[in-house]
Amino acid sequence: MKSELQHLEITDFKTHSGVVYISIPLSYHVYGRELGTAPVVLVNHALTGNSEVTGRFGWWKELVGANKLIDTENYTVIAFNVPGNGYDNFLIESYKDFTARDIAEIFALGLKQLNIDSLFAVIGGSVGGGIAWEMAALYPDLIENLIPVASDWKSTDWLIANCRIQEQILLNSSNPVHDARLHAMLCYRTPESFKEKFGRSLNSELNMYNVESWLLHHGKKLEERFELASYKLLNQLLATIDITKDGGSFLEVASRIKSNIYIVAVDSDLFFTAEENKAAFLALSQLKKNVYYSVIESVHGHDAFLIEFKQLSELLSDVFDTELIKN
Repeated sequence: MKSELQHLEITDFKTHSGVVYISIPLSYHVYGRELGTAPVVLVNHALTGNSEVTGRFGWWKELVGANKLIDTENYTVIAFNVPGNGYDNFLIESYKDFTARDIAEIFALGLKQLNIDSLFAVIGGSVGGGIAWEMAALYPDLIENLIPVASDWKSTDWLIANCRIQEQILLNSSNPVHDARLHAMLCYRTPESFKEKFGRSLNSELNMYNVESWLLHHGKKLEERFELASYKLLNQLLATIDITKDGGSFLEVASRIKSNIYIVAVDSDLFFTAEENKAAFLALSQLKKNVYYSVIESVHGHDAFLIEFKQLSELLSDVFDTELIKN
């Protein structure tokens, strides 16, 4: 499935830190049905992702496409690039100017330019799910189905601490993107995942353990395709998810969200833990009847949302049942 990268411009945008940007380019892909002819699904990418969600190189092509979970024969699928992720060659050097909430607002302004005033669903993994939460908090009537996957409504102390280590590596390493990726991979997976994958096996050619060569491979691959400025910005966004930032408790803010909320956790996630997600569900379910909780069972930790496609499709099959939306 091919789709041309398209472009909008967000003008005179004031960040929540008070910095005004005269112009911010916002690029995006549209897949499936033509705008205005079908329910719209917005897909939010994770830290090193982009708007290419399906097709040959799509990072979620197992979930988005013809006859997939999010069926492009029946939905219009939109995916924005987080401004500064580098996919469209636009970079933001002053990364501290932005929070996850700013990106949520920019996405909403992009939808407005496209004359989209309602969304059938917003789904996102990791920081993309956090941005989805922020969009729902800012615009409680916008989204019919809110689906944060391997994510949460806030950055926990543990997540903020890891993001701080990432930032220190990015600021101080002589090979920053490469080295930060090595550390990040330890947070994206689990000890059990490494044991299953490597079993302490050796790479005789490189005279090191296979887990070491695997880490170095991932560091090199990201260094080749991802800009330092982009990594700094997305890491900053990951650390600043908080729908209560403008005041009010979680329950006060979340109870105003009209969306059906489908929280999807990963039982082994070290980044956005299942315990935190379940606590949010249990608290919110006392006030809202249309909140649901499901769990991906996997040894692979946070990265399970990029691996366990069959489970994710099964868990969300009722949400995207196209028979329910056909006239």
